[in-house]
Parts: sequence; C-alpha cells; structure tokens
Amino acid sequence: MRTAGAAATALCLATASHAQSAGSFFATAGWFHLAPQDSSDPLKITSVGGNPVNITVPNTGAGVSSADTAGFTVGYFITDHIAAEFEFGVPPEFDVNGTGALSRYGKLGTVREWSPALLFKYFFLAPQSKFRPYVGIGVTRTSFSNAKITNGDFEARALGGPTTAEASTVWSPVFNVGATYAFSDHWFAGFSVSFIPQSTTGTFTTQSQTPVGTLTRKAEAKITLNPIITYLRVGYRF
Repeated sequence: MRTAGAAATALCLATASHAQSAGSFFATAGWFHLAPQDSSDPLKITSVGGNPVNITVPNTGAGVSSADTAGFTVGYFITDHIAAEFEFGVPPEFDVNGTGALSRYGKLGTVREWSPALLFKYFFLAPQSKFRPYVGIGVTRTSFSNAKITNGDFEARALGGPTTAEASTVWSPVFNVGATYAFSDHWFAGFSVSFIPQSTTGTFTTQSQTPVGTLTRKAEAKITLNPIITYLRVGYRF
C-alpha cells in the first residue's frame, strides 16, 4: 500500500510538472486595460496646394484616452522556464482629445488600434509550483484604423475644412512582468503589466476652402503613446 501511495503521489507531481514544463501548450482569455502615458508635438502644416511649407502651429497638441478590450493568448513552453506567447486583442477604440490651444475643442476624434505582440517569458520557480512569477520581452507591430475627426467645430476652425486622418504603423519593444497561479494541473490565472515605448505620427489631409478655390492642405503631429498595459486572464494548459 505504501508503495502504491508513493507511486500515485509521484504520478500527480509529474502531471503537475508536465502542465508547466517543456513541450506544453496553453491558451488564455482575459481583459486588457491600456493607459497611454501620452504627449504630443505641435501640429505642423507640411504642404498647401501641393507646395511644401513648414509651418508649426504653436501651443497645439493631442492626447489619447485609456481603453479596455478583450484579450487572448496562445503560448508554448520551450523549456521548463522559457515560454513563447502570442498576445492579441479585440482592437480597442481610443478618444483623441485636444491639448494646449486645442483643449477648448475637447474630443477631436477616435481611432482604433491593432497591436498583436510576440513575447518571450522567463518563469521563475519549479514547473510544479502553483505560483510562478516571470519577466518577459518581445515586440509588437501597432497599426491604426478607422481614424475619424468627430468634432465639426475643430475640423472647420482649426483644420480649415473636411479632413481625413491616419496614423503611421510602428514596431516597438514590449517589456513585461507578471505571475501565474495554478488552480489545478490545467487551469490557472495570471496578471501582467507591460510597458511599450512607442510613438506614431498622425497625418491630416484637409480640403480647405479659400478665395482661389479648394486647396489640399496636409498637416501632421507626432504623438508619443508609451502605454502601460495590464492584462488579467484565465488560462488552460494542455
């Protein structure tokens, strides 16, 4: 009986170890909170009617709101301590607000962000440990879609007419810390915090009405985002 009990205990420990050890896969679902630590350069008019200009509009800028969205992860333990993860989420929508002289307009528009990330994480403690903190590093490709000017007063007075907007796609590093807690051999919960040093350039194309007719005016502004992202999730290890 003693031998049988020892064998059963060893089997349980082996099963728990396998769930967090080399060769195991896992998937998670949870909630991202994105909090930009934003700042902005002044708006710069780059061309009017196709003619290059370089006019900076002083004391102008924009800020970006926080946002929440559903997030998902798939991952694989390369070794007992190193895992590769692919994180992605439903693209959240951010409000873009005026700063400086543009603050009187309040909300200027909205934009959606797509930012899947590939991370490599180092897990501390033994594979069979219930609680495992980790540190990670990775890369994300962030693109923006559905950029819209929603403030007609800002569009008419500050930009000078109907305007389309877009933001540049950027590659950025991701720095990550977190921990997981195993409820069983397969189910676990996790929490992480990531920091992404990141900036993008917003470009605005305006059909400006002038005494000589409609002129196309282009302007741009660099916005530093530097988001801090928290991720609360529940996962299953295979």
